[in-house]
Amino acid sequence: MKYILIPFLTFILSTSASQSQTRTVKNHLLAFWDFSEGPGETRISKSFSNPETYHLLEGTKPIERVSEGPINNTSAVIRDSTWFYIPREKLGKLNIFGKESQVTVVAWVKKDTEKYWQAIAGVWDETREKRQYYMFLNAASKTHSDEMKRYPANGLIHGHISASGGKSPGQIAWISYASSDQSVLTDEWTMIAISYDGKEIKAFKNGKLSGNTLTNPFPYEDGIFDGGEDGADFTVGANSVVGKMTNQFKGQISGLAVFDVALTEKDIMRLYKKQIKL
Repeated sequence: MKYILIPFLTFILSTSASQSQTRTVKNHLLAFWDFSEGPGETRISKSFSNPETYHLLEGTKPIERVSEGPINNTSAVIRDSTWFYIPREKLGKLNIFGKESQVTVVAWVKKDTEKYWQAIAGVWDETREKRQYYMFLNAASKTHSDEMKRYPANGLIHGHISASGGKSPGQIAWISYASSDQSVLTDEWTMIAISYDGKEIKAFKNGKLSGNTLTNPFPYEDGIFDGGEDGADFTVGANSVVGKMTNQFKGQISGLAVFDVALTEKDIMRLYKKQIKL
């Protein structure tokens, strides 16, 4: 009898893990990294249905792995002058662009500092005006959508989408972005997410839309810029500004996921509760 039960139980466990994901998550997950690889190793993505794999390379020097984090009890420790990247020519489906395009970026992070402007992940080169989509923490400002004016902020989640690649007209930077209502605390694991459905940019904290009427959701119907063959790399932990990699994230990242659809709040809450099981 025990020889019959063992494979049966294995089937039940496998089925249970698969059912912890919604159909949307399984069909639209482009890439998921759990940062289980060690320093000097390429971090390789996983997916349910996307046959492409994406290799996160270390930008300058080996990035430490520690046994701590909500995803498989592991995380990468990103410090000054370290980041991950995927070269432009290797982006594949991560090169999300177009009027009808959608995207969701989800990350499990623990930040170490309240420094302004911490880059999490996306395709965003400010130096060459090749902005597409990006998730940041701790911007120094938030934009009120009714006035298109920026006001002081810190500790928030920000979802940036650009249709032009360049600066907002009459501005020194790009200012069309959603900002969460709630802050993200230091030294605390938090699941942060942004989404774009072609009409609105949204920011989520621990599965919930962290909304208010002025900054989240943020109306934006212009789509995502096509950076072309010489567009931005996909980067994690820093992005290019005035000719150098900056906007340094300082802290740990345990998981990172990119979807080619705007997940619903229900889907994002399910990710918060169930994580991603591959």
